[in-house]
Amino acid sequence: MADSRAYMAKRKAAQADFIVSVGKLLAALRREGFTPILVGGMAMVVLGSRRVTRDFDFLLEESARDQKSVTQLFYNHGFELASKVDEYGEIVQTIDSANIASVRLRTDRPKSAYFHNHRTGLRVDLLFDFPFPAKGIGAKATRTKVSSYWFHIASPSDLLQMKVMAAQDRKHAADLQDLEFLKHLMEDGKRAPS
Repeated sequence: MADSRAYMAKRKAAQADFIVSVGKLLAALRREGFTPILVGGMAMVVLGSRRVTRDFDFLLEESARDQKSVTQLFYNHGFELASKVDEYGEIVQTIDSANIASVRLRTDRPKSAYFHNHRTGLRVDLLFDFPFPAKGIGAKATRTKVSSYWFHIASPSDLLQMKVMAAQDRKHAADLQDLEFLKHLMEDGKRAPS
């Protein structure tokens, strides 16, 4: 029992450190004129899910991919762009140069990019207007304070649409768990008094 408490305390401390790191990153992205929208597992956690996740997924305007300053910002915060992932989606290789990473993003024009901080183990995934335009999702997003940082979180209905697409592609148990959570959340919202 003591081991599980120590493990949970360690996880909560790491998650708090991750919130601070990501909060600072978001503030820097906003100064560049972008409003990242939190989607994926961490959005579920902020909305009340007990899901465990190790990364943050943000929907961002496609134009951010072409901005050298955005790539440099990630490198300034200790992140590197993933250049290779394994069959489970785990990052196995990164690019250690911000300039090369920036050229790679502008040349390859991927729909998503994965950034990893080797020191902390934190991963931040950017989805560039994929699978939906960031502006449309952002218009319905909720601004929520997590610790002392502001996050824009996609609406439950938009998260549900994204999760349905992900579940069809990946068929992960976590996706099914997220679908159930979102359906219950939306049902509870409909029953709440106006």
